[in-house]
Amino acid sequence: MQTAPPFDRLSGILERFRLRARLHHAGALCGLHHFDAGEGHGYLHVLRRGQLAVSHPGAREVPQALHFEQPTLLLYPRPFTHHFHNPPDEGADFTCARLDFEGGAEHPLARALPPLIALPLARVEGLGLALELLFAETDRPRCGHRLLVDRIFEVVVIQLLRWLLDHPQEAGVRPGFVTGMAHPGLARALIAMHDAPGEGWTLARLAACAGMSRTAFAVTFRDVVGQTPADYLSDWRVALAQTRLRAGQPVKAMAEELGYAHPSALSRAFGARVGMSPRQWLAQVSAGDAPR
Repeated sequence: MQTAPPFDRLSGILERFRLRARLHHAGALCGLHHFDAGEGHGYLHVLRRGQLAVSHPGAREVPQALHFEQPTLLLYPRPFTHHFHNPPDEGADFTCARLDFEGGAEHPLARALPPLIALPLARVEGLGLALELLFAETDRPRCGHRLLVDRIFEVVVIQLLRWLLDHPQEAGVRPGFVTGMAHPGLARALIAMHDAPGEGWTLARLAACAGMSRTAFAVTFRDVVGQTPADYLSDWRVALAQTRLRAGQPVKAMAEELGYAHPSALSRAFGARVGMSPRQWLAQVSAGDAPR
């Protein structure tokens, strides 16, 4: 009996929307440390040993105070103000990186995740080897240290994302991209849209990719992803357009590839989703004022 070929739920989206990590701190963590959302970065913190008290002033989406006493990974995928509190004589062994998802808070993964994911290191399968190399590099810096540590942090994020795709409910992920990718049938339809955004995707074609009837697919997609397949596809195309606009590609050059017969059709879809024309949006991005 033949088994279904494996399919990759992450590579396509991370190839189109890059993730960048930059080492921020390694070593003892003592006293009060501030991580301000206004800086525009997400963060990945790894508590290797010791204790860590975290506060989120005025937060509503996450607890205002948390305390950790075992090795823990804390992911803030989007800019989110948080403070670390440690007595000066009881510093924690700690390393962390700033994260920048291409597109900021509108990156499909960053947007789909809760503001904070906190997990014991032992809970995430496959992290051991990457963390061993990460700690070895931060304990004894050598040539290429910073570049290598940055790449290892990116590996850790990818391994965490793998785990999240298999455990979305445990991580408190809301309906969206991640929950859709956790569903075997919907994942195949989502990957098809991601890989070929310019195709003339109909409900029937997407349902066939998922191995479901049109009715079952439409209902399941809405329940699991939180929007209709057509709306998801439109959002995906606009997100790709934003990435290409940042890279200097004109609307005229990308319209057909993204499934629009004319540049004006792409501009209308863009305006409906973003609230402004591609030209206006790009001007705000260039001025540094566009929403992250």
